[in-house]
Amino acid sequence: FLTEWINRTLKEEHIVVKSLEEDLYDGLVLHHLLENLGSLKLDVDKIALTEKKQRQKLSVILEAVAKCLQVEESQLKWSVESILAKDLLSTLHLLVAIAKHFEPTLALPPNIQVETITIETTSRGLKTSNGVENITENKENIEAQSKEDAFDELFNCAPDKLGAVKKALLQFVDQHVGKLGLNVKDIESQFSDGVILLLLIGQLEGYFLNLRNFFLTPASTMEMV
Repeated sequence: FLTEWINRTLKEEHIVVKSLEEDLYDGLVLHHLLENLGSLKLDVDKIALTEKKQRQKLSVILEAVAKCLQVEESQLKWSVESILAKDLLSTLHLLVAIAKHFEPTLALPPNIQVETITIETTSRGLKTSNGVENITENKENIEAQSKEDAFDELFNCAPDKLGAVKKALLQFVDQHVGKLGLNVKDIESQFSDGVILLLLIGQLEGYFLNLRNFFLTPASTMEMV
């Protein structure tokens, strides 16, 4: 699933991934993937041929990922060394995290687990222990989370931050409809007739809305509806 997703995402760049372990360890594909998904401009060379350069490149890439995910280094399930060593488990964790962050609607297969065997060298010889690593979330957990989105959580847990969110949304709207010579100062009143919403959708999706399909200056509730 992840291999197909990467190839689909990077199709226009003519990049084809056949093996997650063999094709991602040097950072080249990860570099293209992050630039494509998140429009991130990473200050690294496109191609790193030596192990030193690859390590430096992965360090910059993974630092950018951690910053996007807002995750502490101690919480990460991958590292520069594990990706460089072609560790499949670390690579899977990294790709799932990138997919969930940049394409939250991507239907990752749920309930994926990997059985692991840890081998440790002791004074008495080799000591092994078995474990289970969760790669994707439990289906029940996903369904429970989907019932309450980020805005629901904001209303419930941080009502004091609503003003800041409202201001950010206002700036976002103003930035896009401002290209049409419009100025939005109040979300409640200026969105109530649907005109700004329609024009915003047109700007974001990059198409022209035929003005005959709606009233640009609605004079009645019926025209607003």
